[in-house]
Amino acid sequence: MSPIRKRIAERLVAARQQTAMLTTFNEADLSRVKSLRSEHREQYIRRHGFQLGYMPFFVKACVEALKEYPAVNASIDGDDIIYHHFYDIGIAIGSEKGLVVPVLRNADNLKLHEVDQAIAGFSAKIKANQLSISDLTGGTFTISNGGVY
Repeated sequence: MSPIRKRIAERLVAARQQTAMLTTFNEADLSRVKSLRSEHREQYIRRHGFQLGYMPFFVKACVEALKEYPAVNASIDGDDIIYHHFYDIGIAIGSEKGLVVPVLRNADNLKLHEVDQAIAGFSAKIKANQLSISDLTGGTFTISNGGVY
């Protein structure tokens, strides 16, 4: 196993043992988001050099939800609940080598285009085999990539 795969395996086992795992599926009407993307598509591409994806909207929605429900962004340390007052959001990205979850640091401070750029940067690092352990650690919440849906 490569060092990064070994570390990922260790973290998955630790996460399974140390966290309350929760998966939820909800439907959302994204017609306004789709409309917004269409309406500003050309201007956005001219300004930032790429098309706006859906993940930045998912990230921003999750950050707002975590602010409203801070217990979801907390962790347990022994008998203590540690409330995190930062939003380091893991983004699940599939690659040829398997699923990895790099972390967007301080996602609450990122603009939509910065979220997209960071995710693209992680994808490039994954393809070049340059993702570091620090890219994968410290997330407080994880989002699966819903862009294909």
